[in-house]
Amino acid sequence: MIVKVCGMRDADNIREVEALGVDMMGFIFWPKSSRCVSERPGYLPTQCRRVGVFVDESMERVERIAREYALDYVQLHGRESAEYIRNLKVDCGIIKALNIATTDDLKKAEDYRGLVGALLFDTKGKSVGGNGEKFDWSVLDAYDGETPFLLSGGIGPDDAERVRTFSHPKCIGIDLNSRFETEPGLKNVEVLRNFLKQIYNEQD
Repeated sequence: MIVKVCGMRDADNIREVEALGVDMMGFIFWPKSSRCVSERPGYLPTQCRRVGVFVDESMERVERIAREYALDYVQLHGRESAEYIRNLKVDCGIIKALNIATTDDLKKAEDYRGLVGALLFDTKGKSVGGNGEKFDWSVLDAYDGETPFLLSGGIGPDDAERVRTFSHPKCIGIDLNSRFETEPGLKNVEVLRNFLKQIYNEQD
């Protein structure tokens, strides 16, 4: 199971979370986010994949940041079209986030088939992400697309069992963010460590 921790920006916190062995770390470049990376952190991860999160951003800025931060993935969390993705010139993978509430929302996934490496299914909320709210995962039973996905949307410390028992042939991992924070952009490392132990069923 891929574990992505998103909304990082503090150098020491980045080091501590990376040391837990997570697979991906997300950096938000959307100016309206309380977790926005306004200046380059003093440390960037080298042991896990770097993901830059953008919302309806100009292609030029996405391309520039992808180069400057040596991103492994760009995650598009807005209303970016298939045409936008076809024209985007980045030397890394692409993840497209979709906000999900009903089975009808899953139909949008077909627009991106063959264009992105993975989808991210998030909760449809007031903000485009980081709402800390869950959606009904049973809706995903209706997803029969070819593109693998990450499960997001308000996953918190008390959801380890729910994560472990969730099963879908195209689910490749989970995305963690606001529910593991002491403040926006700062993760509680001990709580995160305990959660990872539970989902991997590790014993002390």
